[in-house]
Amino acid sequence: MTVLPDDGLSLAAEFPDATHEQWQRLVEGVLRKAGKDVSGQAAEDALSTTLEDGLTTRPLYTAPGAPGAPDDFGDRVGLPGFAPFTRGGAPAGGVLGGWDVRQRHARPDAARANEAVLADLENGVTSLWLVLGDAGLPVAAFGAALEGVYLDLAPVVLDAGADFEAAGQALLALYERRGVSRETARGNLGADPLGHVARTGDADALPVLTAAAVRLARRAHEEYPGLRALTVDALPYHEAGGSAAQELGASLATGVAYLRALTEAGLPVDAACGQLEFRYAATADQFLTIAKLRAARRLWARVAEVCGASTAAAAQRQHAVTSPVMMTRRDPWVNMLRTTVATLGAGVGGADSVTVLPFDHALGLPDAFARRIARNTSTILLEESHLARVVDPAGGSWYVERLTEELAEAAWDWFRELERAGGQGAALACGLAGERLAATWAKRTQALAKRREPITGVSEFPLLSEPPVVRDPAPAAPSGGLPKVRRDEAYEGLRARSDAHLAATGSRPRVFLAALGPAAAHTGRVTFAANLFQAGGVEPVHEPVSVDAATAAEAFARSGAGVACLCSSDALYEEQAAAVAAALKAAGAGRVFLAGRPGEREQAYTEAGVDGFVFAGGDAVAVLTSVLDRMGVA
Repeated sequence: MTVLPDDGLSLAAEFPDATHEQWQRLVEGVLRKAGKDVSGQAAEDALSTTLEDGLTTRPLYTAPGAPGAPDDFGDRVGLPGFAPFTRGGAPAGGVLGGWDVRQRHARPDAARANEAVLADLENGVTSLWLVLGDAGLPVAAFGAALEGVYLDLAPVVLDAGADFEAAGQALLALYERRGVSRETARGNLGADPLGHVARTGDADALPVLTAAAVRLARRAHEEYPGLRALTVDALPYHEAGGSAAQELGASLATGVAYLRALTEAGLPVDAACGQLEFRYAATADQFLTIAKLRAARRLWARVAEVCGASTAAAAQRQHAVTSPVMMTRRDPWVNMLRTTVATLGAGVGGADSVTVLPFDHALGLPDAFARRIARNTSTILLEESHLARVVDPAGGSWYVERLTEELAEAAWDWFRELERAGGQGAALACGLAGERLAATWAKRTQALAKRREPITGVSEFPLLSEPPVVRDPAPAAPSGGLPKVRRDEAYEGLRARSDAHLAATGSRPRVFLAALGPAAAHTGRVTFAANLFQAGGVEPVHEPVSVDAATAAEAFARSGAGVACLCSSDALYEEQAAAVAAALKAAGAGRVFLAGRPGEREQAYTEAGVDGFVFAGGDAVAVLTSVLDRMGVA
């Protein structure tokens, strides 16, 4: 029996350290086998992934001090609970109680809203986010929605748009009537003048709304030590298609604008900082979400420091919300997976409060089952996965630390540009913010159209036979300002055309999959083509299993399809594609596609009747739009 020494044993002690250059040589060898003759840094670049904001995810990250890595990560990151708060706003993080589980409620009927509120609070939710006014519950009725709620135990966060002053005063009056002591009241009154301008475009209202926000903040500061008055909501910029850096930069510019207004009105800078809560989107890119929340705390700590705030006041209070942009209307059950990953990212990233949007959020008002799944998502991660029991679990990951650093730098550059334009209000008014967000979304739209950013259940693996999920319609959200985008919007438009065709004719538009040769030769491309066409609501017909030039015309006629797609191996294409394409054209196929890149035989295929080629990386939205247009699907 071997006894280990008391000072431990390194299992790697007898092995020499591998160098970065040795790793690169191995990478070069693998790439050469794949037909890429690159070396050195170019080999590493070939395995890198480009993200938004000019960021790059590299295949290998090294320890601080190694070649190419900053050697002052420790100074930049600090410790949990200490400036610059990258690793968390409190020394113990969420170890003691986890994050605040905050459920959103926007149902306009007070009785039904109250039923949902009580069910949530009895089953794991720890705070409430109430949408009031035209987009939710009437301000005059929200007291009834809170009937039976212990307001000294359950923090309430308001979101009332331009009506935030009336809503805030109503909540304070409700505290008085219910006998809630001012010291125990917790939550946020939800004033966000710039957020309202971003959503509505009503820049003329900004001075009046800012004055109202200052009045609320002053009262909260003087009378309610546990209440915050203002929300710095970055969701309007995320929902307009903005990148992570643009979301962060806009939040900093908004926060600075509120600090200026509050301090000019006489609040000390520490008190002004204490009146702000920041709201960010958490996406299914868990590492980017983690880095975004960490970078946000670091950046705000720097802003607070420059403004003269004490270290204790510089810790940013964060509310993370699972991204509305990523939520899909088709196959909404997949949204449960997206929100779970997003919640994991928010928790690991150190958010103080987390809202999991129900999986049916994009369809209307959530039902009881959807709300239950939403709140249980946090419960499972906290109580079964013990996610909050480690402070900043991503800290020390060389990848996460580098991503946090690079994202913070990109966000700071955008923040400075907004400030040079006159601040967030001026950037919204002059169109600078909207133009930049639109440009970012335009690039992302191309990635979605080409399925480089896949959407499971929508652009990948759609299920045409799935019955639609129907919910009560949600009240109309504010509009007139920045647009609200969704990842699924292009495909949703195609599917809506297919649905209308089904309702009018009793069948969906169809594509005949002309598979050539044995299953081993065509299965891969048949699967690819079926997946592609279904993303646009076009039903694939693969019957019979295989055709040739002699049988293709008859099979196409039986299929009831308007277009056809050849599917097989490159070798069989050379032998049969031209003849089968000609037969399909003669049989009346409006368009004939070939699955795969044509290579050197493109002209020969085109002359034989092939109208287009579908392949990985091609513009799926453009192809599907042309197919529906050709078949006369309105």
